[in-house]
This record gives sequence, structure tokens and C-alpha cells, in this order.
Amino acid sequence: MTTTPTESAPAAATAPATAPSLLATLAGHHYTDPEIFRQEQEKIFERLWFCAVRSADLDKPGAFRTVRIGRESVLITRNRSGALRAFLNICRHRGAQLCTEESGEVRRNLQCPYHAWTYDLDGRLVAAPNLQKMPDVDRIERGLVPVPLREWLGYAWVCLADEPPSFEDTVIGAAIERLGDTASLDRYRTEGLALGKRLTYDVHANWKLIIENFMECYHCATIHPELTEVLPEFADGFAAQYYVGHGAAFAEEATGFTVDGTEGFGRLPGIEDTQDRRYYAITVRPQVFVNLVPDHVIVHRMFPMAPDRTVVECDWLYLPEVVDSGADVSKSVELFHRVNAQDFDACERTQPAMSSRAYRAGGVLVPSEHHIGAFHRWVTDRLAGEGA
Repeated sequence: MTTTPTESAPAAATAPATAPSLLATLAGHHYTDPEIFRQEQEKIFERLWFCAVRSADLDKPGAFRTVRIGRESVLITRNRSGALRAFLNICRHRGAQLCTEESGEVRRNLQCPYHAWTYDLDGRLVAAPNLQKMPDVDRIERGLVPVPLREWLGYAWVCLADEPPSFEDTVIGAAIERLGDTASLDRYRTEGLALGKRLTYDVHANWKLIIENFMECYHCATIHPELTEVLPEFADGFAAQYYVGHGAAFAEEATGFTVDGTEGFGRLPGIEDTQDRRYYAITVRPQVFVNLVPDHVIVHRMFPMAPDRTVVECDWLYLPEVVDSGADVSKSVELFHRVNAQDFDACERTQPAMSSRAYRAGGVLVPSEHHIGAFHRWVTDRLAGEGA
């Protein structure tokens, strides 16, 4: 499923001069209404592929992590043969939450703390008080409810839908839509990279505001001085995502993607000369950002918790030998940490206005933001039961 890499502008950049300069955004209540957020949980987060955990975080059989996806708690663990498995985090007896901690490790089985119903790491019911006296109980049928799981880019993606959409079309397809092919992303070999740093941000803003912010760079010259020093074209207001196949070029004086533009680490093996000294960004709806630079990869995962609260987990990934050597990654981490802090501060400054009568009908998108309108249409189509 590949196409020839291209570099082209979306319709907004080539539209006739008679096209309106300003397009309407979503109305303010789309960012505050609990009922709209409930519909988003049901029709977006619980029906699409959701990037839940980094596979390497579950490094041995019995390691587990619980993740909030929409209105459900999902339990992801590694079984005795080393495969990742996902289940709804609910005991099949009386509905108690099976694992109450965010992460941990069990020696052999998962046991409910309420009535001690016990499941193996493949979800099968293996023990319960007086179970031997109930020979008619089907231990597979009464096992944990499984959740489909796929691994990609070194992460476990799960889907709560009864019939999950095509992973190739909806997830991998986002990379093709942005880069023009899958090979451009495959060259970074993200699944073989090691975690150098992880930061978690508790952002008091609606998840859509965060996505909209990431998709545009109209704000970059205003709030991202460090980023525009390294990527000067961002000061002109056009985000890299605006063009298929385009990566923002480093400044001539910058030797690395670091907070002061100084040298980072050796180029990742596999990426081509055309990708060197360039930054690429990908949005994988509904909750993942992938940032590609020559010596590392940055992955954001969003966990929408409420209409006005989103937890963002950000991973900085490097070659294993860089991490194993104890190399100082702080300068590359600091650059995007500042970008994150600046962006999230802007989103938190925007959130209160969403309930203002001044924003009752919404705001506007300038030409360099017109592509955000496609995201808005995608959201409203999903809530209306349309689209993929």
C-alpha cells in the first residue's frame, strides 16, 4: 500500500482568489458540552484504533498496564509466550475492576481483588472459590473480554469496536496521507528505538484544541522562538503538515534538532539523504502525533479524560546504543518540551473562551489553517455516524 512520494499543497493553498479567506471553526460548545464529549468517547475513541502503550514498557510476561479509552478501562499485558494481549479490565463475576493500578506485574495470573476470580494471561478463567463445584462453567466463555490489538511503530494499538476498521486504511493510511508512502516512515525503524525520556502533561483543555494546535503553525512565530530558530520556515506560518511529503528544513546554522541548535546524535541508519536535516510531523487520528527528525523520533499520545482535560504522554526515542551509553539527551528533549509547554499553555488559555458568548458561533481559520477544516468535518461526520 504505497504511492510515490510527492510534495504538494492542499486545496487551500491553490484555491482561486475568490475563495473566502476566513473559514468557520466548530462552535464553542463542541469543546465544552459533556454530551458531545460522551458522543466522541462512544463514536470516536471507542470505535477507532487507539495507541495505548509502548510495547517495550511491558518487557516480561505478567507485566501489565491499564489505559482509559473512551469510557472503558483496558488492560494490556504480556502472556507467557511473550505476546501482547488486551482485555476489558472487568472481572466477569460481578464486574469489579480487575487491576486497579496503572501498571504493575503479576507472577502468573490476574486475580480479582473482590471475590478472587483468577484469569491466566490469555484471559481464560482458571480459578475461583468453589469453581470445582460448578462443572458446567465454561472457563473460556467466562474469561476476560478480549480487545483487538495490533503492534506498529513499537506501540500497542487497540480497538474497542465490535468490528474494527481497517488498520491499514485508518492508521497506516495517515502516514501515507502525510508522507506520500509508508517507506518514508519505515526508514526510521521506530519499533527498534529505545525510550530516552517520557514526560506526561495534564492539559486542562479539550483534545480537539490540542490537535488543531499541532496541525497549524500560524502561531509558531508568536510562541515558539526556540523551534523557529531551528526550523525558520515555521515562522512564515505554514506547518509541515500542510504539504504532502514535505519536511521543514533545518536552519543553515543548526547542526541538530536541539534547544540551542547544537549537534544531537548520529543520523538514524536507514533514513535517506533527502530526509536528513528535516522535520516531519504526522497526525494519526484520533490521538497520536509522530515527529520525525534525523537522530530521534518523538511520539505524543493523547488520553481525553473530560471535555476540558486531556492527558498527553510524550516519548523521546533514540537508538538503543545512545540510551544504553547514558548519553545526555536533555538538549533534544528540552526543545520539544518547551514546544509542548508553550502549546499546552496556549490551549489552556483558549479553553475558558469556548464557553463565552463571544465564541458561541465559533472562530475562524485563516488560509494557512484551512486544512484544519477537514479535521472538523471528520469529527462532525463521525458523530453523525458517517465517515471512516
